[in-house]
Amino acid sequence: MTPDDIRRVMLRELDSVRAELRAYPDDASVWAHPAGLPNAGGTLALHLAGNLRAFIGAALGGTGYMRDRDAEFARRNVPRSELIAGIDAAVRDVDAVLGAIDATRLDAPFPVPLAGVQLPTGVTLIHLAVHLGYHLGQLDYHRRVVTGDATSVGTLSPKALASPPPA
Repeated sequence: MTPDDIRRVMLRELDSVRAELRAYPDDASVWAHPAGLPNAGGTLALHLAGNLRAFIGAALGGTGYMRDRDAEFARRNVPRSELIAGIDAAVRDVDAVLGAIDATRLDAPFPVPLAGVQLPTGVTLIHLAVHLGYHLGQLDYHRRVVTGDATSVGTLSPKALASPPPA
């Protein structure tokens, strides 16, 4: 496995987050909070962007991004255009940092501990990719529950992982 493999998976998932956000009929439905669901779709988008910009952009890539994790869970009624802009910024960080990292770095300790645990960079990146996929699934479920539309937006396409992408 290479950093580029992880980069391609994360970029596919972030494209899917954008597609999910665009599939809501309006900004208000992104913030609906049905009983039994832990987070609104907007909260998930804010959290995913903040998490990746903090750990990949700032910690690994030195971008200087300053995370406000509390705000990721406290903000409400952020327009979809702003949520998508946050995802776009995460895409730029993931693409630039993982596109430039050398595979030998995967065995080195990640620059910051996660939840007090120091892990190798490769394991941390896999964790971040799984975390992204986990919350993408929650976002998909939230959209389907809120809109009543069970239609897929085409997430998890293996074709998106091909290198180079198929025509």
